[in-house]
Amino acid sequence: MDFAPTEEQTAAQGLAARIFGDLSTHERLVRAGTGTDAELWKELCAAGLTAAVEEIGLLGLVLLLEEQGRTTAQVPFAASCVHGLLAVAGHGTDEQRERLLPPLRDGTAVATGALPARGGLRTDGAGRLSGSVPYVPWLRDADLVLVADADRALWIVRTDSRGVATEPVETTAPWSAARLVLDRASGERLGGAGAYEAVLAAGRTAFAGLQAGVCAGSLARAVAHTNTREQFGRPLSTKQAVLLRAADAHMDTEAIRVTAYEAAWRHDAGLPYGQQALTAAWWASEAGKRVVHAGQHLHGGTGADLDHPVHRHFLWGRQLDAHLGCGSEVLQELGRALVKEGSE
Repeated sequence: MDFAPTEEQTAAQGLAARIFGDLSTHERLVRAGTGTDAELWKELCAAGLTAAVEEIGLLGLVLLLEEQGRTTAQVPFAASCVHGLLAVAGHGTDEQRERLLPPLRDGTAVATGALPARGGLRTDGAGRLSGSVPYVPWLRDADLVLVADADRALWIVRTDSRGVATEPVETTAPWSAARLVLDRASGERLGGAGAYEAVLAAGRTAFAGLQAGVCAGSLARAVAHTNTREQFGRPLSTKQAVLLRAADAHMDTEAIRVTAYEAAWRHDAGLPYGQQALTAAWWASEAGKRVVHAGQHLHGGTGADLDHPVHRHFLWGRQLDAHLGCGSEVLQELGRALVKEGSE
C-alpha cells in the first residue's frame, strides 16, 4: 500500500488548505451561527474542488476533508461529494450521470444522505417512499437526498418534490440538519445490488477523514496553548502529564488518519474495503472522542469557554461520533463482518 498522494491530490489539498484557512476564520464562523457559510461554499466550487473529487478519488476527498476538519468549516462538502458526486458517478445510469453530475460538480445543487439506513422508510411498487428519518445532516441545504428503504435499495429524492417535508433540527454541531418526512414521495432508483453497501462504506471513510482533520485542529490549538501558557514560570507543555496527554491524542489522531487512508486507497484501487471502512469509522468514533476531550482539557479553564474556537472542535468531534455510530455499535458490525468472512 502506498498512501503517498499524487500530484493532483497534493495540489487539490494545498488549494483546499488555503481556501479553508483564509475563509473559515473564527470570526466568520461566529457570524455564520448554526447556518452554512454560503460564500465559502461558492468559493470552493468556483475553485473546482467539488468537481475535482471525481478525478482525485476517495483518497483525494479524504485529504480535502482533513483540511475542512482542521477549521470546522461549515459547508456540506463531505455529504454532497459522497452522497451526490461519487454515488451518482459510481452507481448511476448514463442518463443520471449526464443530468445530475453537472450541477453537483459546480455546486449549484447540493446532495446529502440519510445513511446508514435505520429502517424508517418504505416504498411501494410505484417507487413512492413514505416514512421519516429523524436527522439528516445538511438537509436544510440539500436539493437531493439519498435514502435507503427497508430492503436497502437506494433512492434519490428531490427535497422540493411533492410529499417531501423537512423540519429543521439542531444537533451538537452546526450542520444545518433537518428531519426528513416522506409521504408517498417520488423516488429515483440509484444503482442495484451492492450500491447501498458501497455508498455507506465510502461515506464512513470520508467522514473518518473529516474527523482526522477535526482532531488535528483541536490538537494543534492545544499545543499552541500549552506552549505559550505558563505556570510557575514554565510553559505548560513542559509538564509530564501535559506531554503524555498530548502524545496520546497525537497517536489517536494518526490512527484515525491512517485507517481512513487505507480504506480510501483500497476503494480507489478497486479492492474490497468494507471492513477497512468500518475500522476507520471505529477509530474516528472512539479515538475522536478522546482527542477532542483532550483538546478541551489541555486548555484548562479556557476550554470550558463555549465561545473559544477549541469548543467547536469538541462539538464537531462528538457529532461525528454520533453520525458514524457509537464505537460499540460499529465494532459489533465489524465483528459480524469478520465472522461472516471466516465462515465462507
